[in-house]
Amino acid sequence: MWHGDRVTIFIDPPAWPAHGRLWSHLVSDDSLDELHRFAAHHGVPRRGFERDHYDVPGEAYDRLVAGGAVPISSRELVARLRDTGLRRRKALAPARRAVGNALLRPPRLHPGDAVGVVATSGVVPEERLRVGMARLESWGLRVQLGQHVLGRHPSLGYLAASDEDRAADFAAAWADADLAGVWVARGGYGAQRMVDLLDWRRLAEAEPKVLVGYSDVTALHQAMATRLGLVTLLGHVVTSLGDATEKSADQLRRLVLDPTAVDLLAGHDTSTLVGGAAAGVLVGGNLAVLAADVGTPFSRPAAGGIAVLEEIGEEPYRVDRLLTQLIRGGWFSGVAGIVIGAFTDCGDPLEVDRVIEQRLVPLGVPLVRGFDAGHTRSSATVPLGVAAMLDADRRSLELAVPPLA
Repeated sequence: MWHGDRVTIFIDPPAWPAHGRLWSHLVSDDSLDELHRFAAHHGVPRRGFERDHYDVPGEAYDRLVAGGAVPISSRELVARLRDTGLRRRKALAPARRAVGNALLRPPRLHPGDAVGVVATSGVVPEERLRVGMARLESWGLRVQLGQHVLGRHPSLGYLAASDEDRAADFAAAWADADLAGVWVARGGYGAQRMVDLLDWRRLAEAEPKVLVGYSDVTALHQAMATRLGLVTLLGHVVTSLGDATEKSADQLRRLVLDPTAVDLLAGHDTSTLVGGAAAGVLVGGNLAVLAADVGTPFSRPAAGGIAVLEEIGEEPYRVDRLLTQLIRGGWFSGVAGIVIGAFTDCGDPLEVDRVIEQRLVPLGVPLVRGFDAGHTRSSATVPLGVAAMLDADRRSLELAVPPLA
């Protein structure tokens, strides 16, 4: 009998048709960990797991019953999941969601919660990390460092640890039920090298949690939106948080600890390039990373959304090339509105403005520039995946709901 004297694995009759076969559902009313152990022990492939149960073909029914699974009706199976709190409805579970749809909002953080800090990209300066951690701790959060957060790639000096180690640290933090959020230590480059190494089915099994970071973390924001359908926060990484202005840090603190439906453009010196109003889901991030993602399975297009763009260290002709790549690659097709964030150290600001005008004004959608979001000490945080209303004439960007649940 499975699990000693306490049988907690159940199976309903093979009565669910799909793919020319009848299927049963295998569940536990004790824990998902036990369900996975039972399935592995009896040769049920992990790919059969779906949110809170395994789909198993009818021909495996007798074998699994012989192995210790208790036969019950489908109605009782659902009741057991519900009564023990293990049932995960699709609408409330990480899953793919259509482009243009609002994404699932993770729970907000609370004082006393623990957050994992991981390195997904460039080498992390230890002193700046410590200063940023101190700020997180001043908010009442507990910080748990990933194993390789201060690591270095064995042969490439611009990467923090190997791709495999960075991916393993991120996956471990995401799966850790004791962590309420994951904060990326710094940007740089390298997140795109590790997203293919992540087991997205396993990540989808974890409870939704907050992900925070900007710059190169855009690759992770895109991947999380595409594969898990989760709202994420485009905001200070830990190494920039310590140097952030009080106003900038406080806005981020309020978004993660006490989120409300705010006007993101309030208090910013913005200007209107194309008037009008648009409703849509916030998308975007770092321009270069977005352009590099086009053509990959992780690219989240701007269709039906309001795109927020920022950049650092790219000369005007490179900004032109990146925007042109997004236009030619279809990323902007169906975009509802655009907000231009900070373009820091990108050469002549007037020339950058002309590039933006020539490339984006012809799209004919509401367009606002001058939003302080990006690589600045005073940067605003942008919740990606949240529905919002852009009024370019009033220069407002109002969230429809608080960014976190």
